[in-house]
Amino acid sequence: MEDAKRRRVLVKFSGEALAGKDSFGIDSDILKYIAGEIRSLVEEGIEVGIVVGGGNIIRGVSAAKGGIIKRTSGDYMGMLSTVINSIAMQEALESSGVDVRVQSAIKMEQICETFIVRRATRHLEKNRVVIFASGTGNPFFTTDTAATLRAIEINADMIIKATKVDGIYDKDPHKFKDAKKLSTLSYEHAMNDDIKVMDDTSIALAKENNLPIVVFNMFNKGNLLSIIKGDYSTCSVVK
Repeated sequence: MEDAKRRRVLVKFSGEALAGKDSFGIDSDILKYIAGEIRSLVEEGIEVGIVVGGGNIIRGVSAAKGGIIKRTSGDYMGMLSTVINSIAMQEALESSGVDVRVQSAIKMEQICETFIVRRATRHLEKNRVVIFASGTGNPFFTTDTAATLRAIEINADMIIKATKVDGIYDKDPHKFKDAKKLSTLSYEHAMNDDIKVMDDTSIALAKENNLPIVVFNMFNKGNLLSIIKGDYSTCSVVK
């Protein structure tokens, strides 16, 4: 990415990341840490969109497991959980001095704006962070797909997926000592070899629109800014 070029990125956080060491809820220390990392981008003039998952509260697939709740209803419950996380992240960013807006794919005017791509783009141009909530607004689509879709809609330079490892491996590095890091791989490799980067719909969308997917360790302080500035030694890139 050229330094002279306007830099715009979309960062995808999982809901589980917000829970910290707990399996449920929101860890305020994690929120504060993420807000600091995002603030460092804003201070550099980087335009930032964010999508947060909802797995720390509820997942549609899990909610529908028992057969009582329909999958569509479960997915809407999951979308509402992303709104909760988005509001929490909005508060954390505002407390750190960052101007931010939440836009939801499902209308809820008393809580946040409704997603309108032109309005979102205008916020970004004014150096406001925009958090995109409620996924795509449709059941059967993950927040990974929502993140890729929003990244394309706002014309982001890349989508950056925050994880707990420093990139993509051929197998789980926490379970296998011989796991090998894949610094760069193609969209086809990511899909055909079933490497768990993002779901196939997300990767296919990214491929169709030539959108690079960067996977990095969110818990290495300063890592996010370094990647956007062009240091890819601490991450993996799908392109």
